[in-house]
Amino acid sequence: FFYLVKQQNVYSLIMKPPGGAKFANIHYDNGILGTLEFRSIMGIATMCFLLFLFKALFRPTKKALKKDKFTEFKLIGKKNISHDTIRITFANPLGKDAILGLPIGQHITFKFTDDEGKEILRSYTPVTGDERPGDVTFVIKVYKKGVHPKFPDGGKMSQYVDSLKVGDNMLMRGPKGSLDYKGQGKFDIIKPRKPLDSRKATSFGMIAGGTGLTPMLQVISAVLRDEHDSTTTLHLLLANQTEGDILCREQLEKLEKDFPTRFFVNYTLDRPPKGWKGHSGFITKEMIDDCLPTAAEGVQVLMCGPPPMIKFACLPNLEKCGFKQNQLYTF
Repeated sequence: FFYLVKQQNVYSLIMKPPGGAKFANIHYDNGILGTLEFRSIMGIATMCFLLFLFKALFRPTKKALKKDKFTEFKLIGKKNISHDTIRITFANPLGKDAILGLPIGQHITFKFTDDEGKEILRSYTPVTGDERPGDVTFVIKVYKKGVHPKFPDGGKMSQYVDSLKVGDNMLMRGPKGSLDYKGQGKFDIIKPRKPLDSRKATSFGMIAGGTGLTPMLQVISAVLRDEHDSTTTLHLLLANQTEGDILCREQLEKLEKDFPTRFFVNYTLDRPPKGWKGHSGFITKEMIDDCLPTAAEGVQVLMCGPPPMIKFACLPNLEKCGFKQNQLYTF
């Protein structure tokens, strides 16, 4: 630590460690104050600034996720946001300043062991990421036992997650996935034994079914919070069974209100209520024409949802609309 002390007409530049005795005392008389004092102070300020900058830029950031090992995350928040959907938040096990180490567009594997000793694994995409250190939040649809005749046992993982209480732990591993959004419309698709596929979008079309919204929401949030990007647009078509099944509707419509020239959301329902003003039924060519940008250069379409929706509704109709394979990506 350095102190500039004036005693009568003599200025002293004193170096003194915290709690210690001074070990240097350099005197300047008033005749050379204008030169040496200024240079000394500026030199010290420069050294302090460079030290701060070095620590800020090169201090290693703690990352909680490991690709080859499961880590326990403690549940710190849980809220029912619909009749079958929960919002859950886990603390980062490495502390409030640590991040996940999750590229934008990728997901995390959950694991638990059931009563028969079988390991159950399922991947989920959080709705928060490395932009928020200290914790991670997921929106998860719970498939309950005895509700769907084709799946009488319901979803083992979603029911287990729903049974967790604040203070309980969940095993997580990751990151997992092939899309890595870099910012300003740029993203990479990384697949084993295939060359890197780097793309850039000026506009994103997005088609999501049900909980397929979560990776879209991750990308949407990243695009709209990017201070260096004020032009990339996003057009979301979200498909659900009923109006009550629409996830994060309030958040989506707030984003649409906050970014009226950049983010657009449309819904389609299999069983719309009376007076419904949105689309209804399966994804069609006409629906894509109405809700997504045209198949021009710079347009990329992201998809996530049930495999039959992607295979029989999305891909054939996107092809009819003129989209090429290098403009499409399925999570």
